[in-house]
Amino acid sequence: MKLWISDLKNYVGQTIELKGWAYHHRSSGKIKFLVLRDGTGYCQCVFAKGACDDESFNGFEQITQESTVSVSGAVRAEPRSPGGYEVTAQSFKILSRAEPYPITPKEHGPDFLMSHRHLWIRSKMQHAILRVRAEIITAIRDFFNGRGFTLADSPIFTPSSCEGTTTLFQTNYFDEKARSSQSGQLYAEATCAALGKVYCFGPTFRAEKSKTRRHLIEFWMVEPEVAFNDLNDNMELAEQFVEYIVQRTITNRAEELKALERDTSILAKVRAPFPRVHYDEAAAMIKNENPQFEIGNDFGAPDEAIVSGKFEKPVFVHHFPTAVKAFYMKQDEKNPERCLSCDLLAPEGYGEIIGGGQREDSLELLLKRIDEHHLNRADFEWFLDLRRYGSFTHSGFGLGIERTVAWICGIQHVRETIPFPRLYGRNYP
Repeated sequence: MKLWISDLKNYVGQTIELKGWAYHHRSSGKIKFLVLRDGTGYCQCVFAKGACDDESFNGFEQITQESTVSVSGAVRAEPRSPGGYEVTAQSFKILSRAEPYPITPKEHGPDFLMSHRHLWIRSKMQHAILRVRAEIITAIRDFFNGRGFTLADSPIFTPSSCEGTTTLFQTNYFDEKARSSQSGQLYAEATCAALGKVYCFGPTFRAEKSKTRRHLIEFWMVEPEVAFNDLNDNMELAEQFVEYIVQRTITNRAEELKALERDTSILAKVRAPFPRVHYDEAAAMIKNENPQFEIGNDFGAPDEAIVSGKFEKPVFVHHFPTAVKAFYMKQDEKNPERCLSCDLLAPEGYGEIIGGGQREDSLELLLKRIDEHHLNRADFEWFLDLRRYGSFTHSGFGLGIERTVAWICGIQHVRETIPFPRLYGRNYP
């Protein structure tokens, strides 16, 4: 009976067949051990002389790391084994003998590992990270689907920019020019006018020549947009959302986080409500520790670390200067130099994981902002129609998947948070 390793708990005492890859193997006289992985887990298979057929016992030494093998034997509970179960092998076959594996226990540099990313993802830690990523993505969809949101994905090819043209990839679109999406937000504003509560979820692209640990060229973002939500409603939705995905992940992926040596007691504190700090207050915190910071500027990673370092859980910074935010942010009527924006900063130095705010709903002010940002008004005529035909208060935000995965996993670089990262200077494999 062919089974997956994750199913073994239901077949204790029965004879089964496992197929997978040799993760580790060793011999000790009359007993030999093989740790098999099949993507769903790890299982130790024990080969004892006399308990398995002679051909299998004598052929054990032919196994190489990552060889594809089939093992038949009886399942038994063994708390000391990976996964808590063990197979007493009766026979095995090498289905495909692997060549010498290039990734060894010795230390490899990041460039070597990235060049062999297609193999590196088989390692235990990378496997754990990608499992956590999958859990976070499932939790995201469940959160919004369970709260009456409609998935309304935005296009990847767009005629206009969302956040300026300096970080756009441009391509030919038949006889026209198109740009790869920086964000699905503008289209989400249109779909929320039709459906009320929506979210889009997909890849976005930034042509940034940046080699920091927080940036990818291609990354995934989920962007909800809600009709009639103001800035405070938006922050309340964001904190409920982040609490949900964090608490669900540390519950459902405890083994993976343990393999990553993540201190989940820190994540357990991620419960709404989150602290809310006005930009002016946050800027004063930064200025106190970094006199070179100029109040009125946007925050860089070191600035975010100063602010978030003062809190045990994520913190909102709101009412950023209008001048440093995108053209669609609504100005504060009491102080037009500040806008109704918010960033959510993760603790432990991980920085911004959410950016969003209330959108400008005045046609007149939106036209003015487009001109101030030197954008081509013709590219936004469809977007301006949303203000011409039934304008309304609305808000939304975007959460970057890779930064969120890095934070929850407790890893330092976003290149490990996606199966095949696209980085400045690297488009292989």
